[in-house]
This record gives sequence, structure tokens and C-alpha cells, in this order.
Amino acid sequence: MPLKQVVLPLLDEVSPLAAATGAANTVLLGDGRRRGDNTDVHGITAALREAGVASAGRAVVLGGGATAASALAALADLGCPDAVVLVRSAARAAPLVEAARRLGLAPEVREGLTALPPADVVVATTPAGALDGAGLRGDGVLLDVVYAPWPTRLAAGWGGPVVGGAVMLLHQAARQVELMTGRPAPLAAMRAALDPALLP
Repeated sequence: MPLKQVVLPLLDEVSPLAAATGAANTVLLGDGRRRGDNTDVHGITAALREAGVASAGRAVVLGGGATAASALAALADLGCPDAVVLVRSAARAAPLVEAARRLGLAPEVREGLTALPPADVVVATTPAGALDGAGLRGDGVLLDVVYAPWPTRLAAGWGGPVVGGAVMLLHQAARQVELMTGRPAPLAAMRAALDPALLP
């Protein structure tokens, strides 16, 4: 996952979205050039829309890495440009704050992952196990980007609707297929190929 940021200097071209988020999860090869793109934003937006989220309202992002920047961009697409971001260390969140600035967003960064403010949507972008024991619980829609092991302790203890990371994975991969082939992704076939235990 850190490679989403490390790969940027190795690319010949970076899409505006990948440049703004500071993260490329897709590298397209052609004509002797390497082009980086970000499909995580689409994956998060599509996963939340699939869960019935038409607009984000009040939103919280858990974590401060590359996927958190994509989450901020996705939440802005859903009408929330000022999400609250909870991080372990505010000092280490400087790249996220800079990405938010490039995106024209103004999130509120708070240190600590134990007190969850009221939210209609929560996107957990931390690695597997990072929130175990945090005791976070809410009644808004939770998208936990972890897809294995599933469910996470956060997802299992949540009080509202839960979207697993496999749904985000599906939609970001569908966008990758479209970028790589120039054709519509076979979304139904891709969904069928996923372990049903990972899907809601």
C-alpha cells in the first residue's frame, strides 16, 4: 500500500486525480511510457453509492495514508468537502493535509482514534487489525476498506449499515479494466468471482 505514493516519481505521466491525491494504484503501460492513475476514489464512491449513500452529509475518515486521501476525494464527490479525519499522529498526517489542499478540501484533522464524532458516513482506511480494541461504534454507514480477514472487529461491532472493502475492491478493479482495455468492465462476472463471504 505505501507503493501508491512511492511509485509516483517512477512514472512518465500521472493523471490529475493521482497527482492531487498523491497516490497511484494503477500503472498503465503503452508506447514505452508508464502512466499512473487512481481508481480508489471511484471504488470508494461506487461502494458507498451501492450502499445507498446519495450524499455524504457529515463524514469521518479513519486513518491518514494514501487511501485516506482517496476517501476525502470520494466524500467530496458525494457532497462533503470538510470531513473529519481521525489519525494516530497529526504530525504524520502532513501528506494527507497537503493532498486535501491540492483537492481544494478543508478536512478537520484530529489526533486519536477512540472518540468518533457523529457521522452519516465513516470510511475506515487503516490496515487490518489497526482499529482492533478501539471500541468505535456508530449508526451511520461504515465503509471499512479492509477485505480480508472479514469481517473486521470494527465492522462486526458497528451499529449501522456496513460495506466491506471487497465492494470497493470490485469497483476500483472495474475502473482499472476500463482504463486498461477501453471497454466496459464485466461487473457482474467480476462480482461473481469474489468470495461471497466478503460481500454484504
